Amino acid sequence: MKPINLKEKHSLFNKQWHPHRIAVVDDMQVLLAKIKDEFVWHAHDQEDELFQVLKGTLYMKFRDRTEIVKEGEIIVVPKGVEHCPSTQNGEEVHVLLFERLSTSHTGNVLDKMTQTHYPKI
Repeated sequence: MKPINLKEKHSLFNKQWHPHRIAVVDDMQVLLAKIKDEFVWHAHDQEDELFQVLKGTLYMKFRDRTEIVKEGEIIVVPKGVEHCPSTQNGEEVHVLLFERLSTSHTGNVLDKMTQTHYPKI
């Protein structure tokens, strides 16, 4: 039981779209990620997903709209909702993710960007 410094943990990796686990809370995991450009359109059929923007601006694309999530804000993507996180103008965005341990990185889609292991840092 020690405090976790999010900036320090983010400094430990550079790879984008590859979440790193910093904590587990019951059956939920807390992940940090660096993202840039566009991800994969996908949905999580059984799990909600929470994104908190720690640095930069996240553009959460849905099929009918795009929500802009600024530094210090969160967005919850409900289970079953297709979404595509992205950034603009080459900006690298730092996010904290909160999701069930069972959540698949790219949900119902298998892609070259899909990660199956989240290193613990």
